[in-house]
Order: sequence, then C-alpha cells, then structure tokens
Amino acid sequence: MSPKILFAAAAALSLAAPAMAEIEIRDAYARAAMPTAKAGAAFMQIVNTGTEDDRLVAVASGIAKKAELHTHIDAGDGIMQMVEVEEGFPVPAGGMHMLKRGGDHVMFMGLTGPMNDGESFSVTFTFEKAGEMVVEIPVDLKRQDAEMKMDHSSH
Repeated sequence: MSPKILFAAAAALSLAAPAMAEIEIRDAYARAAMPTAKAGAAFMQIVNTGTEDDRLVAVASGIAKKAELHTHIDAGDGIMQMVEVEEGFPVPAGGMHMLKRGGDHVMFMGLTGPMNDGESFSVTFTFEKAGEMVVEIPVDLKRQDAEMKMDHSSH
C-alpha cells in the first residue's frame, strides 16, 4: 500500500472518530438522611482530562424510581430550595465540576430500598460527548464534606 493511501485511511479514521472529552468520576459517595428516607443524593468530582468541554446531561439508577441533576437556589428569606437542572452540568476541558452537599448534586427520588452504609449501587451518567458511563457509588452515611468539618466550638 502506498504511503498516500495509508495517510488517507488514517485521516479518514481520525475524522470519523468523535472528539473525546475524557471524563473521570472521582471521590463519589451517596447518602440518605435516614434508613426509611424516600430520597437520597450522590456527590463527587467530575473531572474532564480531555481537550473538549462536555456536559453531564442525565443520570439513571435502579436504586430509585427517578434520578435527576439538582442544585440549591436561594428562594429568599434565607430559604434554600432544591431544583432540577434540566440543562445539566458543564464540565470544562481540563477542568472539573464539583457535586457537593448544599450545591449541585445527583438526586435519587422514590428509593427502591434503603441506602445502607457500606453498600454500593450503579449509576449511569450520560454526557453530551463522552456518552454513557456506569459508576459504582458507595453509600457513606458518616462522611462529612470538608466545609462541614469546621470547628464551631468557639461559638
């Protein structure tokens, strides 16, 4: 085969391959307020090590009847309200999007069973460019986020 044909074939393959955002889910955990709770949430870092921006657009899991992307907004008078983020969460190239308590998170509504400490469950994440990825998320009912570990003993 001539070098020109090989080059043309390689060029055609590279054009056919989708641009890849390389997504990693790091430090994920989930929790529910109590064993009989009807809802739970998951928190994590979504890291994009690729060269192209991406967006988390959907989540699904057998642990709940419905899974959504949520955030908290100030409803006024010091009241925070949880709302669905239908457009999803952006994950910039070379950057990350943090899902944390009191902020953006994955919400599981209509739990099909208890979220037992130490167990784990599968969640399917759907990204605009990276596609679907399935992640096992451990349930950690004792975990505290860094900002929640502040010492309030002097107050």
